[in-house]
Amino acid sequence: MLARWLPAAINTRPSEWSRAAIGMALGTMFSVWLCSQVFGIEVAQHLIGPLGASAVLLFAVSSGALAQPWSILGGYLSAGVIALLVAHVLGRTLGSACLAAGMALILMCWLRCLHPPAGALALTLVLADPATIALDWKALAPVMLGASTMLFSALVYNNLTRIRYPKRASEPVGVVPADHPPIDRQAITAEDLKLALADMEAFFDVTPEDLEQLIHASELHAKRRSIGEVLSRSA
Repeated sequence: MLARWLPAAINTRPSEWSRAAIGMALGTMFSVWLCSQVFGIEVAQHLIGPLGASAVLLFAVSSGALAQPWSILGGYLSAGVIALLVAHVLGRTLGSACLAAGMALILMCWLRCLHPPAGALALTLVLADPATIALDWKALAPVMLGASTMLFSALVYNNLTRIRYPKRASEPVGVVPADHPPIDRQAITAEDLKLALADMEAFFDVTPEDLEQLIHASELHAKRRSIGEVLSRSA
């Protein structure tokens, strides 16, 4: 039972950690700085929490479904609208902030733009600082400016550091081509994985195409290992 609490091994190298860390630092700094130049430092600092969380996704796990452009832009817009609407109707209390976060989650799922930091954004916009409250509905402007700037930073930095971003839903990332043929007719396909994910009825930050590619790559490695064992025995 205790083994379930142990963290899984990270399959990335320290060089990738450094690349993502530098990108996160630069992206967050640029987003907050630009927002502060337009709307003031108080408003910008109030958004630094959600923006920092978004930076982790966009720079460290940029291949994930939750880190794609529509996720951050649609997620921030959904959370911003819901939060301001709830604040106007129910006031700025802890209960209304939590309600806004839950409603934002439902809207993001419906619009297919689930982005976890947007949940934090909904909370912070309801329980906002005086400068943000004074903006009223205009508070959506710094929210979207911060999200757009973070997205722009990720687009530039990731591609400059040879990380393809964004990734289309039908474009797997890796060494195996997207149109890699199944090894046999009973091989698992993306459509099979979509049905399996639907059966599990849970959130997974991975696309069926990525899973299909991973399975095909694993099959190839297993095949090469099997051939190598046969050759070593023959020798």
